[in-house]
Amino acid sequence: MQNPKAKQPLKGSVGRRMFNIVVYAFAIAGFGIIAAWVIFKLGLTNNKGGVDSNYRYLMSVAEMEELEDAELTPQQRNAIWLEQYLKLAAFGKFYPENAHLILEAAEQSDNPLVVDRMIAAASLYTDSSDAYNDFLANLKKVYESRKPQQSPTVIPWMATTEWEMLKPSIMKDSALLVEAGRLTGVEPRLIVACLVGEQIRLFNSNREMVKKYLGPVKMLSVQSQFSYGVNGIKEHTARAVEEHLKDSTSEFYMGKRYENLLDFRTDNHEMERYNRLVDYRNHLYSYIYTGCILHQTMLQWKRAGFDISDRPDILCTLFNVGFSQSHPHDAPRCGGSHISVDGHLYTFGAIGFDFYYSGDLASAFPYWKKRFVEDDGKPLTAEEIEQLQNNVSNCSRPEKGLEYKTDPETLTW
Repeated sequence: MQNPKAKQPLKGSVGRRMFNIVVYAFAIAGFGIIAAWVIFKLGLTNNKGGVDSNYRYLMSVAEMEELEDAELTPQQRNAIWLEQYLKLAAFGKFYPENAHLILEAAEQSDNPLVVDRMIAAASLYTDSSDAYNDFLANLKKVYESRKPQQSPTVIPWMATTEWEMLKPSIMKDSALLVEAGRLTGVEPRLIVACLVGEQIRLFNSNREMVKKYLGPVKMLSVQSQFSYGVNGIKEHTARAVEEHLKDSTSEFYMGKRYENLLDFRTDNHEMERYNRLVDYRNHLYSYIYTGCILHQTMLQWKRAGFDISDRPDILCTLFNVGFSQSHPHDAPRCGGSHISVDGHLYTFGAIGFDFYYSGDLASAFPYWKKRFVEDDGKPLTAEEIEQLQNNVSNCSRPEKGLEYKTDPETLTW
């Protein structure tokens, strides 16, 4: 008979094997954990990455930021802008999408160094383009070979003393001009274009007086005889503007939004109109009448089938010649009063056109996408009308009708 205890060593052998396997597994796992911990502590798992092959170029782009703290003269800033636009011209030839994006950024920024960095960053990828680099090199060579012109501007009258004296005077009225544009639905820059033409004309008519008295204090010349205010608006023109605002059947009608823009607070419309326009301290009403003339004239032509809303030369001309000479047709021409400036003869419309597209004073009077705002049907509130009517100064004005008097002893100030 077989002894039952004979199988026990076999069971013990299997159990011991299983036990040994478990022990070994734990040992291996423990070793792996310890090894991983040691590798981690020694930093052997860190990804050191690589150094960009363009790192020196990237450093130079970043270092341009240091130039931002430097005080640049207007001439230095202009020189930098010219260099950037030269590079943009080359970009536009080979990489139009990049040039478009950078140009958009340039329009939003007044900092040429930002544009410089954008061009430098994009230039990282142009080293392999021999055609681009050759084109840019030739462009620079041609540009640098030309000697700078003596005149800082291509427009002769904008290089004169008259314009340099007039600009700060206009800027003093920038808030009023912008407000007049908002109230009349007209791009303020168009109103300024008419103001420039009239003031340049007055400067040359009374050159010594303006240089001696108005120039040093940066004041605009205000007319009080025949034509009134800083924009030389005739009384019959002002009356016509007021009538057009109220007459919904008129070809000049601007809409409900503008009907009460020039409402009077008294029954003496003639004197109140005169006081509005011949105001030496506050020119807001002069600019409002100007804006209305521009808006009403534009609507007259548009209703006749001729859109001149994007023609500052024609709008300035029509402002100058008046409603009586505004006859819509398909071939309008720039013109108006002749103005002599520094030996050159211009027309009123040409001076307005020159200023409008010169870009000068664009930070204060930017270009709108649309020159005119359409009527929204919402008239001014009583509070808005009252607030507007309060924009008349209590200042000394010449006697109305002074221009018709001939006896010096009867002339009063």
